[in-house]
Amino acid sequence: MNVMQPIDRIRGGVHEKERHESGHKHVTGSAEYIDDMPEPAGTLHAYLGLSQRAHAEIVSIDFSEASSSPGVVGILTAEDIPGENDISPVHRHDDPVFAAGKVEFHGQPIFAVVAGTREAARRAAARVKVEYRDLPHAIDVLEAAEADYPLVFDPLKLERGDIETGFAKARNVIEGEMRIGGQDHFYLEGQIALAIPGEDDEIVVHSSTQHPSETQHMVGQVLGVAAHAVTVNVRRMGGGFGGKETQANLFAAVAAIAAKKYGRAVKIRPDRDDDMTATGKRHDFHVGYRIGFDDEGRIEAIDATYSARCGFSADLSGPVTDRALFHADNCYFFPHVRLRSKPLKTNTVSNTAFRGFGGPQGMVGGERMIEEIGYALGKDPLEIRKANFYGDEGRNLTPYHQRVEDNIIGRIVEELETSADYAARRKAVLAFNRDSRIVKRGITLTPVKFGISFTKTEYNQAGALVHVYADGSIQLNHGGTEMGQGLYTKVAQVVADAFQVDLDRIRVTATSTSKVPNTSATAASSGSDLNGMAAADAARQIKARLIRFAAECYGVAESDVVFEPNVVRVGAERMAFSAFIKAAYGARVQLSAAGFYKTPKIHWDRAEGRGRPFFYYAYGASCSEVSVDTLTGEYQVDRTDILHDVGRSLNPAIDIGQVEGGFVQGMGWLTTEELWWDDKGRLRTHAPSTYKIPLASDRPRIFNVKLAEWSVNREETIGRSKAVGEPPLMLAISVLEAISMAAASVADYRICPRIDAPATPERVLMAIERLRAAARKE
Repeated sequence: MNVMQPIDRIRGGVHEKERHESGHKHVTGSAEYIDDMPEPAGTLHAYLGLSQRAHAEIVSIDFSEASSSPGVVGILTAEDIPGENDISPVHRHDDPVFAAGKVEFHGQPIFAVVAGTREAARRAAARVKVEYRDLPHAIDVLEAAEADYPLVFDPLKLERGDIETGFAKARNVIEGEMRIGGQDHFYLEGQIALAIPGEDDEIVVHSSTQHPSETQHMVGQVLGVAAHAVTVNVRRMGGGFGGKETQANLFAAVAAIAAKKYGRAVKIRPDRDDDMTATGKRHDFHVGYRIGFDDEGRIEAIDATYSARCGFSADLSGPVTDRALFHADNCYFFPHVRLRSKPLKTNTVSNTAFRGFGGPQGMVGGERMIEEIGYALGKDPLEIRKANFYGDEGRNLTPYHQRVEDNIIGRIVEELETSADYAARRKAVLAFNRDSRIVKRGITLTPVKFGISFTKTEYNQAGALVHVYADGSIQLNHGGTEMGQGLYTKVAQVVADAFQVDLDRIRVTATSTSKVPNTSATAASSGSDLNGMAAADAARQIKARLIRFAAECYGVAESDVVFEPNVVRVGAERMAFSAFIKAAYGARVQLSAAGFYKTPKIHWDRAEGRGRPFFYYAYGASCSEVSVDTLTGEYQVDRTDILHDVGRSLNPAIDIGQVEGGFVQGMGWLTTEELWWDDKGRLRTHAPSTYKIPLASDRPRIFNVKLAEWSVNREETIGRSKAVGEPPLMLAISVLEAISMAAASVADYRICPRIDAPATPERVLMAIERLRAAARKE
């Protein structure tokens, strides 16, 4: 046995600040994405032909000019699909790969041209002539409701208490409505897939997807083959944000159909304009609400309906609108409550998952109700918030009947109030607004409570595969996908910590359905929770075998075999980890294991509207201060302070980045990112020239972000950490409400401005003019 001197710690275990495993590659441009991969000899390229009508019958299609174009190999339509012409993720058979006979939104794929080069396919697709017979269409959610359009999914109702009793008791009642805009994912890497045909019915698909297993099943479905014939590989994505949970299936399916038909590798990558036109986005909502409350601002009753523009098919609109209701309460107890969803069909692209998955829309609507109460009573909305926070027994039951047992929002808000000097700064803002005629300021502190788990219970499972090689190096594979959020780094840290070896000994390989089957989407902020625990389970199995081997081989008790930093202590002796593994291999110890994890405690009865859909909650709070030019509606964010709860962070450096990025993305959604369709159903904001995402210059001038380092998840999660992917996005509500406060100052804060989101300068200016007119009438 080799004797080793003990060292204090490994490099890169859990709870340590470690760089993103591909960060240096992103910076240097050496990170390989699908479009960087060497193409197999003879690779063909596909390009989609999109509908030019919002709702119409297809009378005829003339492919002659396209078919004779240089380089064209063939054209795919619905008739070329050997299996089922459907990629509906909820199996409603309402989401065809190619439209047949009728189109239901402007931009719906009708065909694909396959050619020797991408440019040849793109040019040929533009030469196809389609004759339509127009049908009536509805684009807006209220327009669809008025036209009696159907729901794409069964609505949900959450109800507790007796709202009629609550409203009868309330001294004050307000009714209102709010529109909340959608958002394009605007990932840096657009949708893309490369399909390589194999022998018999086999095919390998490299896809930029957040849900490899679903992509595998959808490709198998359209090809008419079993899942075992389809392998989906994902090394990394250049951003996803939910836009690649279901929307990647279309491109994988088209590439696979073409590859099997022509017996050659096929790649498909749309232009940004076509990507934005043909793929779903964050749902925009209309929220109608009625609030009953007492003179202190305590809520007595809430009755609200959340209507969503869902698009032409169901996609994920059911669970998205469900989650909107789950988060309408945010941090507040509603004694009597009724919340209803209304997922409406429209003649627009089918909307889909987006970071927060409906939760942000629910929370924005809920916070508007709090804002209404504050302005009606002439109080600081923060007073109203604190008066309605979830509390002890009797005030800790959500509208879906889950008890809030891990509530730390009071401490989070109290600490942020102090560190951000909120009270003094609000006083200064009020004084500034009294003396400033043109520029007005606003300051707001808003909280966040976000439930963590998939509401579809079966998705709360994960697998992992760990190999320890004879030289002591370790390979890790799991079902989670890397889209820049640092999941690979965090799970590698979990394995490094389990074996007590330095992080550089761990290599994470591309996510593949051939290694870990039946995986869930990397979504719902659950990537680290699920895959970290599965990887830890695999490591535990291998370690148990190694401990038994050492105890038997060296004649010591199993308790005397201890993994220490880069060594294994057996009794009183220490052996280098690599030497120990070599000895275990020589003794024929199995050095590979498949790990598995399923989230405990959760259950949900949708029909009854009750259960425990969430394993735990993540909390946070943000305080934002803005300056608004009342002559133009333009504004800037002067300062934002954030305190966010990630439990015991697996990697504080990555988590801080997620909080900062989530906040800025949320700020873009609520301020500048406006989606606009014309009356013909054409998306007019389909490129960087017409769709404004936040720039570096839009970030808060002063940006202070801290993690609640004292927080430890009371539930048994990986390292007692909490999810961080989605909750920070909702911290940006503080910016929307700070803008609202600045606008309200022109009417002496007596009227709720009711600014719809996104609060573009135009909307802010119009709200200011409305408030001025209302103040003059008073």
